[in-house]
Amino acid sequence: MKGQGVQTIEPEMEPARRCVRTGDLVLLVGSDRKTAIVRMQPARQYQTHHGVLNHDAVIGIPWGSSVDTHLGYSYMVLPPSLDQLIRDVQRATQIIYPKEIGYMLMKMNIGPGSTVLEAGTGSGALTLALARMVQPDGHVFSYEVRADMKALAEKNLARVGLDRFVTFRLRDIDEGFDEEGLDAAFLDVREPWLYLSQVHQALRGGGFLGSLLPTVNQVGVLLRNLAMHPFGFTEVEELLLRPYKAVAERLRPVDRMVAHTGYMIFSRALLGEPLLEPE
Repeated sequence: MKGQGVQTIEPEMEPARRCVRTGDLVLLVGSDRKTAIVRMQPARQYQTHHGVLNHDAVIGIPWGSSVDTHLGYSYMVLPPSLDQLIRDVQRATQIIYPKEIGYMLMKMNIGPGSTVLEAGTGSGALTLALARMVQPDGHVFSYEVRADMKALAEKNLARVGLDRFVTFRLRDIDEGFDEEGLDAAFLDVREPWLYLSQVHQALRGGGFLGSLLPTVNQVGVLLRNLAMHPFGFTEVEELLLRPYKAVAERLRPVDRMVAHTGYMIFSRALLGEPLLEPE
């Protein structure tokens, strides 16, 4: 009726999601700020030099609570963020930093339902982020030439319960890819320009191509090769992230900063010539 306001009722969080459940990954934060990510299972224990923490003491308590070991040492119980899950992966190679991963996901339009190709699985940090984003209906196809790295990535994805969204393939990508019509592809390899024809065949028209390279020399080679293939609207970007000490009385940048970690290159797969000339 005219003059009457419409009452909006916000959906209430499911009560069970307010508390830790069996099978949840839990971020344990001690008073020394050291952290651990542990999957909660009944009748199991987390062993630390601060004492034994029974999983049963954690299961069922509200997120954000604290719980004590048998020696009285307290841990804060929090849900881990995607950033923390990525940093926690067991690694045998240098991983892509979360600051680049988040930006790449946005630039390449990767979200629920996307089908994504990854070449160069490595330890699986980017694979984890991709799998998290494409669920529940999308899928990641990850190619790796080293059997040991493939096995490590599979272990890391299984640990966080995201392996069902990923198909791991052990293959030299020079042989091409099994998939076609994909939404996006990311080349995490030393010489991505060698595989542009294979990637273009795997992408749908307008699909996104991304790569990360550490030196301007490599970027230059990739740009020259992209110009010789049906790709367009290419961009090169770099991210510098400066954290601050979050103390109101002495707010200032931290003493150390992770600055250059790589140059990000983005392009689009075309079915014809680009309408715009390069700048």
